This record gives sequence, structure tokens and C-alpha cells, in this order.
Amino acid sequence: WIAENLPKGGVLGYDPWLHTVDGVARLKEAAAKAGGTLQALPDNPLDAVWTDQPPPPISPVVPHDLVYAGKAAAEKRHEVGATLAKEGIDAAVLTLPDSIAWLLNIRGADVPHTPLPLSFAILHKDGTVDLFIEKLKLAPGLAGHLGNEVAVHAPAEFGPALDRLGAAKARVLVDPGSAPAWVFDRLAAVGAPPVKGDDPCALPKACKNPVEIAGTRNAHRRDGAAVARFLCWLDREAPEGRVTELDAAAKLHAFRRENELFRDLSFDTIAGAGPNGAIVHYRSTAKTNRLLSPGEIFLLDSGAQYLDGTTDITRTVIIGAVPDGPLGAEMRDRFTRVLKGHIAIATVRFPKGTSGSQIDVLARMALWQAGLDYDHGTGHGVGSYLGVHEGPHRISKLPNRVGLEPGMIVSNEPGYYKTRSYGIRIENLVVVVPVEVAGGERELRGFETLTLAPIDQRLIEPSLLTRDEIAWLDAYHARVREELTPLVDDATASWLIQATRPLG
Repeated sequence: WIAENLPKGGVLGYDPWLHTVDGVARLKEAAAKAGGTLQALPDNPLDAVWTDQPPPPISPVVPHDLVYAGKAAAEKRHEVGATLAKEGIDAAVLTLPDSIAWLLNIRGADVPHTPLPLSFAILHKDGTVDLFIEKLKLAPGLAGHLGNEVAVHAPAEFGPALDRLGAAKARVLVDPGSAPAWVFDRLAAVGAPPVKGDDPCALPKACKNPVEIAGTRNAHRRDGAAVARFLCWLDREAPEGRVTELDAAAKLHAFRRENELFRDLSFDTIAGAGPNGAIVHYRSTAKTNRLLSPGEIFLLDSGAQYLDGTTDITRTVIIGAVPDGPLGAEMRDRFTRVLKGHIAIATVRFPKGTSGSQIDVLARMALWQAGLDYDHGTGHGVGSYLGVHEGPHRISKLPNRVGLEPGMIVSNEPGYYKTRSYGIRIENLVVVVPVEVAGGERELRGFETLTLAPIDQRLIEPSLLTRDEIAWLDAYHARVREELTPLVDDATASWLIQATRPLG
């Protein structure tokens, strides 16, 4: 649009706080195509007229207990600092709140559904940190948690700190894909252009330690019990025509809230009935709220934030029975093809260094064979009581150079969407694990499924599944039944027996 509409010789202004260096490069390219230029503005004109702009959040910042974090903040700081020193870097500017939260083992509530404190930080090669944050947000005792090697400064001191690094001719690492262009401009202005590179916390944060993985397993077990209770309730109530999308989302929230480690949802629940389910990122409102009707497909994508882990699960169910005729046959065909893709990702083995973009095709193969596809990624990284979306890894058609390493948690969520009719998605979270094969010559990786909840067998066409795929489904359902039954009421336990019965 910029390339087509910017007048020749025109100047396009931008706020350097709101665009990354990579983003600015794309804008410059577009402006150049129009014969124009790009110019950073010292002030955002929107701020001048947004008179009722809300104040910055001042939610309390609290320690994230070592029993959940698994590694002390001091150990993390010194490990990442040593990596910087090895690469000849004096300091790294951290602008992603989840990187800072992970590095310092702190959590907050400045961002909806994500326990993040908004802040900036500078990590030095000796492991010390300058943290720039509103001091009113620091909960009592947090200073002791941070320790003497973390200096807390007001946000206004961030710019002068960059100036001092520049004056010292320090080699400063800044991520061009996530840091504001303002940071680059500030350092360049004092004669110290930053070293472009990846956020040094991104990869170690993504590779969860054993305590984080164990906590995530426990969180998914408890979350699975809440989901099972919900699905049992839904099976009983929805066919009677008395459940809406908003009712369903509220009921699942209520089941999750009963857990003492529950802190929040991990995102706004996507509850799409019938044609609403075909809208990939649908949000039900009072205006769009739809009754769940017998014979319709209902797609529910939801998740929770627990102190010991973050969950994200999608289940697609039929309300009542699958309709007879061509529509019902089509529903079963599409659902089963999505399931085949899900199983293909769950069971794949791949050599060390393989990225998610190299295995994405497996999730789509059964759909492609029928001339079908879906227009979203197959998997995104997930944090440990952090963001439900995190990098640097993913499973997607888009190129990704980051290898899938042990400890990384990623979603497995192929789907299919028929506009104005229905949507299908089956999502579990999986963790990358080492795999040993007798006689193998390469170091292999694979996935362990973390999510525990039944997959609706009423929508499966068994003739489309191979013997191995049926065996995987039966083994998964046996595990779901075994692990969840002790955590649910008798009615749900009885429902689980039927919902997880062997297909083979």
C-alpha cells in the first residue's frame, strides 16, 4: 500500500519505538519503490491528541519461585553472560519482557493473560544486569531476590545507560527482529553502532530445564482433568440446546479456576460453533454468540497459566451425533485427515538440527492429497508460566533456521476450515526429546505429547487411518484415561471410559 500510495518525493514518518530495525528496512524498501523516503519522528503525533490515554500498568512484580523455575537467576545470568564474553560482546540489550522475566526469575501482570512485567534490561558479560523498571512495581522482598548484581533504575535512565555504553565504545548486542529501532538509533548516535544478533535469552529460555518440564507435565495433567470435566458436561448439556459459545468458555474457565496453581487463562478462549469455528482467530461476543446446535461441529481452543506451566489445547467435537448424508461424511473425512497430520507430527523422528519448517509438510500431507490445506502455522513455541507464544522455534511453512532441541515445547495443531460451515483443529502441546534407535547413525529427536484430553471418536472415519495410526490413538487414549481418572469425579470417570475406548 505504501509503495502504491506514497507520493513521489513524499516523506513517511514513523515512531522508532514502535518498529524494529527489520520492520523499518521493509518500510524503507516500500517507500523507495514510490520514490519517497522514511523519517523517524522524535514524538508520536498520536500521543499529542490521545488525551484519555491510560497510564502505564503498575502491576506488582514478584519472584518466580525456584521450585518452578528450576534454575537460579544468578546461574542464568552468568551462563548467558559467559556466552556473550566468548563472542566478544560486552553487553546485550534486552527488550522482550519474557526474556527479562526468564533471566531474572520474575513475573508480573502488565500484559493480559501473560505474567510479564514490562521493562528493559542490559545484561553485561560479567553476568550483572541493569534493570529499567518503575520501582513502585517491585513487590516487598524482590530486591533480595534480585541480589546485588542486579541494579534497578527508573525507565528514564535507559537512554543515558545506552549513551554510556556508546561512549565506552562497548560492543553491544541488539536483536534487530525484536528491539525498537530507537535503541539502534541511540547507540549509533553516540558512535557505537550495535552488533546485530539474536536475543541471547531466546534459545536457553526455549529449552526448558528438567524442573520446568516436570512442572509442565503436572500442569497438563491437572488441566486435562478440567478439560475432561468440561467435555463430559458439554456432552450432557449441549445436545439439549441450552449452551452457547460464551457459556462453554465460562464453564471451562470455572473448572480450571478450581486449581490452586491456576493464575489466569493463557489467552482469550476461542469458542466457535458451526460457521464461527471456520474463523481461525474467532472471538465470541454478545453480538456473535451462537447456540451450540445438535449436528454441528464446535471448535474450542483454550489454555491456562499455572505457576508450574502454560497450557494450550484445541478440541473439536460434534454436538450430539454426526449428521447423516454427504455433510456428515465430509465432516468425518476432514476431521480424520487433520488427525492423520496430527499423528504424523506426534510420531516423527528427525535428525539433530532439523527445524520445524522441515517437518511442517507431514501435518498437511493427508489434506494435500485431497486438495485441501490450512492457512496458519502448524506449531508455535510455548513458555513455562510465560507466553503461550514464544520463539525462536516453530513448525510452519515459513522458513525457520532454528533446530528443534530437547526441552523445547511446541504446539501440534493442524486444522481445516470450511468457510461459513465449520472449523476443525486438533491441538496438543509436545516437548522435544532425544530418541535412540538401535543401529542408528544420527543423533535423533522426537516429541513427547504433554496434553491429555480425549479426541472425539464420533468424527473419525476409521477406514482412513492406518494400523499404526489407530495404535497411536488407542495408546494415547489409554494414557489419557489412566492419568486423568484419579483426578476427576465419578461421572467424568465413567464418561472417560467411553470417550477413550479403543478404536482398533
